[in-house]
Amino acid sequence: MATPAPAAATMRLVGGDPCLDFVNTVGGRLPTGGGVVTIRADKLASYADLVAFAVHAGLIDPATARGLRRRGDARPREAAAVLGRAVVFREALHRTLQALRRERRPAPADLALLSGEIAAARRREALVAGREGLRWEWRGAGERLESPLWPVARAAAALLVSPERSRLRQCGGDDCGWLFLDRSRNRSRQWCTMEDCGNLAKVRRFRRRHAGRDSPS
Repeated sequence: MATPAPAAATMRLVGGDPCLDFVNTVGGRLPTGGGVVTIRADKLASYADLVAFAVHAGLIDPATARGLRRRGDARPREAAAVLGRAVVFREALHRTLQALRRERRPAPADLALLSGEIAAARRREALVAGREGLRWEWRGAGERLESPLWPVARAAAALLVSPERSRLRQCGGDDCGWLFLDRSRNRSRQWCTMEDCGNLAKVRRFRRRHAGRDSPS
């Protein structure tokens, strides 16, 4: 029997930006009071999950991914450290995006962490000449276990200072919390997808209405 694909390799990519899809590698985020957020069903449970997400999101190619998985298997402690770094990066990025969405000032510690990841990625960029002109490439992308984070950091660097951040929205689902860029014509998008949280909200509203009608008077 074939091994099922990890959730990170099959999740919906609805953020409209690679760094938002990276932030959305959770089943949901639930506020539990006092500014604390509980993560439900984290899709990055292993280094292999991080690589699988990067392939799924088009950030690295399958050949590079195979090499990274082999290196991760050969160096499990280093791979585990990279996974931990990825999750810390993801949550700092999420908190920063939420602060911007609410028109608040992001935490200095989160900005420092993001700046560090962006700087690390930029040190790995090299300008090379090709048949169609110059292009940017990643140096050591197939050799460094942290390389799946580089394109995420590059995307975050662009979005965080882009006017498009005014389109940043959070899904209205009760237990979702995914982020996306609302590129609808009248900026009225409410859900990560209508098929998931949108339909679930409709079902819940329907049940509440009928529960009220069926309750004894």
